Amino acid sequence: MAPRSKKPTAPAPDRPDGTGPAPHVRVAVIGSGFGGLGAGVRLRRAGITDFVILERADSVGGTWRDNSYPGCACDVPSHLYSFSFAPNPEWPRVFSGQPDIRAYLERVADTFGLRPHLRFGAEVTELRWDEEHTRWQVTTAVGNWTADAVVSAAGPLADPQIPDLPGLDTFPGKVFHSSRWDHDYDLAGQRVAVVGTGASAAQIIPAIQPAVGRLTVFQRTPAWVLPRADREVSGLEKWLHAKLPPTGLLRRAGLFAMRELQVDAFVRRPQLLKLVQQVALRHLRKAVADPALRATLTPDYRIGCKRILLSNTYYPALAAPNTEVVRGGLRELRGSTLVGADGSEHEVDAIVFGTGFHVTDLPIAERVFGTGGTALAEAWKDGMEALRGSTVRGFPNLFFLIGPNTGLGNNSMILMIESQLNYLIDALTTLDSVGATAMQPTERAQRRWNLELQHKMGRTVWTTGGCRSWYLDEGGKNTVLWPASTSAFRRATRHVDLAEYELVKRTAPQAAPEAEAVSA
Repeated sequence: MAPRSKKPTAPAPDRPDGTGPAPHVRVAVIGSGFGGLGAGVRLRRAGITDFVILERADSVGGTWRDNSYPGCACDVPSHLYSFSFAPNPEWPRVFSGQPDIRAYLERVADTFGLRPHLRFGAEVTELRWDEEHTRWQVTTAVGNWTADAVVSAAGPLADPQIPDLPGLDTFPGKVFHSSRWDHDYDLAGQRVAVVGTGASAAQIIPAIQPAVGRLTVFQRTPAWVLPRADREVSGLEKWLHAKLPPTGLLRRAGLFAMRELQVDAFVRRPQLLKLVQQVALRHLRKAVADPALRATLTPDYRIGCKRILLSNTYYPALAAPNTEVVRGGLRELRGSTLVGADGSEHEVDAIVFGTGFHVTDLPIAERVFGTGGTALAEAWKDGMEALRGSTVRGFPNLFFLIGPNTGLGNNSMILMIESQLNYLIDALTTLDSVGATAMQPTERAQRRWNLELQHKMGRTVWTTGGCRSWYLDEGGKNTVLWPASTSAFRRATRHVDLAEYELVKRTAPQAAPEAEAVSA
């Protein structure tokens, strides 16, 4: 893709108070969820303490701060959904809830000395590559920085997506997205509509169904649901993991191995999922007696094509007397009347959208401008892609955590984040060792990586399963998931291969920029 015409490089942005040039840091990290905090820990361990973590909210936690809806919990066991360098022997449940995961992230920030690096309320409004000085200009809501490198840990589950429905702007009742839950609004006794039947909705619906007066669920496509083997973690287990840490490591290794064994069915032999599909069908038959409702809740695609849900309470909530499931989803609104795709009409007082996030069209891409002033959104107009899910040609020293094609359908994303952190640290130390200032992937390396990746994608259940999922962009390309094992990704990101990169070296000495004082 030809870059846009090059614009003159602007001078480094000034401090907001006009007292001088913006402070300079070695690394600017965007976001303080698992990715951003993990980056902070690994940077400090690598001896890099000159960095800031820019967070648009007023606390850490990322998606586990934003999603505080009733029933919110993780569908990956907690002993695997945590950092390998920060085991937590005190997880209260096998699948812990949002408050416990958020508290864990707060402890990580404290334990590893990340508080001095955090800047809250610092939403990044623009990232612009300064070609003359080979650094990034970072503009935020609370001030500006320049940085040698930027780590984007904003994450794909950050910006909620609400469908553009006719009449939504004139609905007189309460409206909010699952990730922006209004805890001041009491749903008790209300007529409530939940739009969507994905992972969030499957947790929200059982949590609110007993309290609401009437619950109307607009289902565009039914999901496959498996039993959730959740329970409290016993005091003996906690004691063992605290006093004998190897027992916690063994538990984590077992959980990891079980999920790695499932990979082949998802990415190479989807026919192996037939047995799992039979388990899901038995789960449905056991929970829902009404044949008509059972038919409505039975998917017509292969299990695994869309995200598999884990719940013991979802089906009973849908079968409750005060719940109605509308097939085909929501078509339009007429005042307080919601009209389903089947033409049915439903009076409601409040609407909860469980309609996901901007995953294949990351909003931050519209704020990032690389060489020649090219916007990342422009570079990705035919679909997101990166080299090893981490770097993008035309955007030197920009590193992604949970970048394109790094998502998982069956394992812990923390494993992928830690692999990308290995790659990030190796890239930064490699730049130092070879005396280079910046790096960007070659066009050939990025193209080859993505051609091979999409070739593998062709035989996965996400492509062959007969569904349309949020893993696919508007062109039908899967730009979200990783079509192999997490072990394979760990191997692929263990070290930076300089043959895949173009290096930029400073040709003339620069005056040392002012560094922001950050406590080490």
